[in-house]
Amino acid sequence: MADKLIKRTPCIGVCSTTYGDDICRGCRRFRHEITSWIEYTESEKSIINRRLEKFKITVLEEKFLVRDSEKLKEALLEAKVRFNQDLQPICWVFDLFRSLDTENLNLEDFSLKITEDFIDTSLSQLKDDINKEFYELSLAHYQRYIQPSFFT
Repeated sequence: MADKLIKRTPCIGVCSTTYGDDICRGCRRFRHEITSWIEYTESEKSIINRRLEKFKITVLEEKFLVRDSEKLKEALLEAKVRFNQDLQPICWVFDLFRSLDTENLNLEDFSLKITEDFIDTSLSQLKDDINKEFYELSLAHYQRYIQPSFFT
């Protein structure tokens, strides 16, 4: 079965590349991916989205368990959280944390559970850790495969 193309932009409206960052602090795409997005083919867009999805899965899977993806989806829609339904449900946790205040967030309402290794970590700290780790994965990828100095 062919892999479903993910064409939707990962933009969350917080672009830091306009301030000189090579990697957007919002969506974690690279500057050239943002500026060329409308010129990319559906396949190219999907490749970028799959990379971002894999990074999110890497960061989130060890910290959270989705008990029921349909209930998570319903709760996100009810809370008016924008998320890409084409991505794996664990990725939606990133959008949940981006959209809602962690101080009053009840994960059970979203059919989510913190894994045993992170049960004593506050949601605020988990949110910070997720953002940091996701950025670090994007930065490492950029430095290894994209950064101009790599080719000199």
